[in-house]
Amino acid sequence: MDLHKSKAIILGFIWAILVSCNIGLSTAEAQADALLSWKSSLQAHNLQSWSLSNASSTTPCNWIGIKCDDAGSIEEISLPGAGLQGDLNSFSFSSFPNLMILNLSHNSLVGTIPSQVSILSKLASLDLSVNQISGSIPQELGNLMNLNELDLSDNLLTGSIPYSLGNLTKLTVLHLYVNQINGSIPQELGDLENLVLLNLSNNLLTGSIPSSFGNLTMLAHLSLSQNQITGSIPPQIGNLKNLIDLQLLNNGITGPIPSSIGNLTKLTILNLFNNQISGSIPQEIGYLKNLVDLSLLINNLTGPIPATIGNLKNLTRLGLSENQLSGVIPEEITNLTQVVILNLGENNFSGHLPQQICRGGSLANFAVYSNQLTGPIPEGLKNCTSLTKLRLHENQLTGNISEDFGVYPSLEYIDLSDNKFYGELSLNWGESRNLTRLQISRNGITGSIPTNFGQLSELGVLSLSSNHLEGEIPKEFGKLTSLLNLSLNDNQLSGKLPPEIGELSNLQILDISANNLSGTIPEELGNCSNLRYLKLNGNSFNGSIPFQIGNLINLQDVLDLSHNSLNGELPQQLGKLEKLESLNLSHNMLSGSIPSSFKGMLSLSSIDLSYNDLEGPLPENRAFENATIDSFINNKALCGDIHGLTPCNSSSSKRSGALKGYAVAIIIIVPLLGMLFSLFIFVRMTSHSRERVGVGHQENEVNNGDACVTWNYDGKVMYRDIIEATEGFNDSYLIAVGGYGRVYKAELPTGHTVAIKKLHALEGDQKSFKSEIQTLMKIRHRNIVKLYGFCSHASQLFLIYEYMERRSLHISLNDQKGAVELDWVKRVKIIKGLAHALSYMHHDCIPPIVHRDISTGNILLDSEFEACVSDFGTARLLEPGSSNWTAVVGTYGYIAPELAYTMEVTKKCDVYSFGVVVLEVMMGRHPSELISYLPDSYYQNIPLMDVLDHRLPPPTVETAGEVVLAMALALQCMHSNPQFRPTMEQVSQKLSASRNQLRSPLDSITLYQLLDPVVGLT
Repeated sequence: MDLHKSKAIILGFIWAILVSCNIGLSTAEAQADALLSWKSSLQAHNLQSWSLSNASSTTPCNWIGIKCDDAGSIEEISLPGAGLQGDLNSFSFSSFPNLMILNLSHNSLVGTIPSQVSILSKLASLDLSVNQISGSIPQELGNLMNLNELDLSDNLLTGSIPYSLGNLTKLTVLHLYVNQINGSIPQELGDLENLVLLNLSNNLLTGSIPSSFGNLTMLAHLSLSQNQITGSIPPQIGNLKNLIDLQLLNNGITGPIPSSIGNLTKLTILNLFNNQISGSIPQEIGYLKNLVDLSLLINNLTGPIPATIGNLKNLTRLGLSENQLSGVIPEEITNLTQVVILNLGENNFSGHLPQQICRGGSLANFAVYSNQLTGPIPEGLKNCTSLTKLRLHENQLTGNISEDFGVYPSLEYIDLSDNKFYGELSLNWGESRNLTRLQISRNGITGSIPTNFGQLSELGVLSLSSNHLEGEIPKEFGKLTSLLNLSLNDNQLSGKLPPEIGELSNLQILDISANNLSGTIPEELGNCSNLRYLKLNGNSFNGSIPFQIGNLINLQDVLDLSHNSLNGELPQQLGKLEKLESLNLSHNMLSGSIPSSFKGMLSLSSIDLSYNDLEGPLPENRAFENATIDSFINNKALCGDIHGLTPCNSSSSKRSGALKGYAVAIIIIVPLLGMLFSLFIFVRMTSHSRERVGVGHQENEVNNGDACVTWNYDGKVMYRDIIEATEGFNDSYLIAVGGYGRVYKAELPTGHTVAIKKLHALEGDQKSFKSEIQTLMKIRHRNIVKLYGFCSHASQLFLIYEYMERRSLHISLNDQKGAVELDWVKRVKIIKGLAHALSYMHHDCIPPIVHRDISTGNILLDSEFEACVSDFGTARLLEPGSSNWTAVVGTYGYIAPELAYTMEVTKKCDVYSFGVVVLEVMMGRHPSELISYLPDSYYQNIPLMDVLDHRLPPPTVETAGEVVLAMALALQCMHSNPQFRPTMEQVSQKLSASRNQLRSPLDSITLYQLLDPVVGLT
């Protein structure tokens, strides 16, 4: 080779390198420009490093979240949790021909998925999960033939699943859970033969499970939970021999469990909970020897439990309750030595319990309630020291309660009610120091109540009613400061009611009726300030009614002191019981007149004062006016307008007439003064508006409108003042935008700062406006936002609220500084306040009120971090005997799953939403991903510390107990079956009674330990 040729080759090689570099540089610059252009379209981001202004950032390959191939072309954009707010409309997909990975998950992206994404022909992974993307899934996604993973979960997607996804034959992961996708599941998904993970749960899918799913032989995890799927389980499901996890819970699946299910020998979780599956449990279920969790609860299964179930020796959870299973419980069930939770409740089982039910010693939760079981307690149960929950109530079991049960150090819950147990209460029960509930009602128990029951410091419910107990009520009960319910009625207890009962400040229910108690009613009982239900009737109490009973201002359901030997006059203080609905003081020796204070007992609906020595007029009270003569017979000289009673004497009539005269005068004068005042205001505003033109068109309309109505706010807030304070509802005063209106801050001339909620449009919002007004006029609670007044004008509808300095809980949780300021103590305080508010709405209001839109956006915080529920535009009053069916309303992500298909308004809808809010408060983000996996045992095993808000330091020893309690209650509130959710009253009581103690280190607790589908708050 000569010199000239060598030089030519070298020069050509150098030129090729330079051209290549120039092309790479050109590509890098174009891609950088495309990224910067998209960045500029975002409202927020954490992409400060994306810049070409410094030497270290001359190529996008060095930017955060960006990876390039050897030629300098971008092949990966990965920005999970990068604080992105905006959409994908400005994203230039065509600028990234070599892109293989696009991960924009856990951000706040909105808008739709552009169809241009199909240009990315090399794309292997697309993850847009946990955003707020809406619209339908584009059909063009089916063109991404190299796609291995597609995750669009936890968004607001609607429409149906495109059949074109069946073209993605390389796909191994398909996640579409937690959206609003509807329609049926395309048969074409059965063509995805490489699919390993398929999760379509928490959507609105209908139709049946495609038989083509039998082709997905590589599938390991399949979840179709929380949809509206019907039809039967196709027998082709038996082809999925690699399946490990099968979740079909909370649907409307019918038909039998196919026998081919026995082919799934790798299966560890089979969850068919809450469907309408019928037929018998197939014998082939015994082939699933790797099964750890088997849940068939709440179906229509019939027939016996197959003996082959004893082959499932790895099983830790077995749930068969609420079916129609029958026959005897097979002895083979004792082979399940690893079972921790065994729930066979509410079936038709008969015969005896298997003797060695606790052979392995690991059984913690054992429930066989509401069946037809007979015979003795199994011998093996006596040695089952691992028990934490035992539910055998509503059977016909027999045995000596003091001999047939052992010592259970970890026992938390036991219910043996409605059986045929006999014998005496053992001292052993007093050694179960973790007990929160002890119920042995309606049996044949004799003897006295052991005094060491006073050591059960965690006890919340003690029910020993309807037995043959005798002796005294132990004074040691005064130590049970966690007690919420003490029911000892219908026994043969004697002696006095110990004054130590007054130390039970958390007590809600006290029923010691139908015993042989004597002496006086201790005045200390008035210290039980949380009592809602008090029955002392059917005893031999004497003396007068202590006036301290009037301190029980939370008494609501009943106060029954009847059938005793009480004497003296009725205390005036009883009139303070304004929430009380039923009062029975009959069959005593009470004398004197009925105090005038009884007029203020506005909630009374039932009254019985018969068989006493009372005299004088009846109070002017609705309950007295609507009562019959039977409520007042056999008294000394009661008089009134009740048929059968003597009319009151003339002097009384004169006094009554004078009062009526005053009432008539008030009825006439007050409206007249109101009219004159309104006329004065009208003239003042009319003349003033003519003099001024600066306020604008809205002020001029006041001439033809209605003046504002205010209360609890000195009456000075009028339409003109509000318009002036907000400059005609200028956006500079806007502080929030909700589904039903815009909220403005108004500083009024009176010096008050208020929040004005202006409803969006006149037509169609009248109903919402009136609903909110009618609701808020009825309620007053420290944790419910105060309504000062309202304006209903020809072109304006707005409400006048107290101004909450810290605005919504949602804003605080989504702001870094605000979230840190919300420490664990404040978060627990917020949860308690919300629980108290909902308990008040559900249980203290008549009729009850269901909010229907509980979310962090509708919870406001004042300057002291006190939570207040707001936005009652969707509230529904649960009128007795009326229809409570409605269209689905509320904020997506907080709506109870059953509302989507039942559309029936119940209190349990609010309970579910409360659970979601609690998780969001504790996690610092919406728990959508956690919700989608709640029934999944795999997910339950994650440590609790992993889901708590990492922006805060771990809870201290003082707060850890309340944090754990709040999380446990939240999971119970979100039970898929509304029947198993606690009431808000129970939640409120539980939170109030918290002892702030943990038995295990916080970092050792998992969600599995918190989520217990067998026993909730019942």
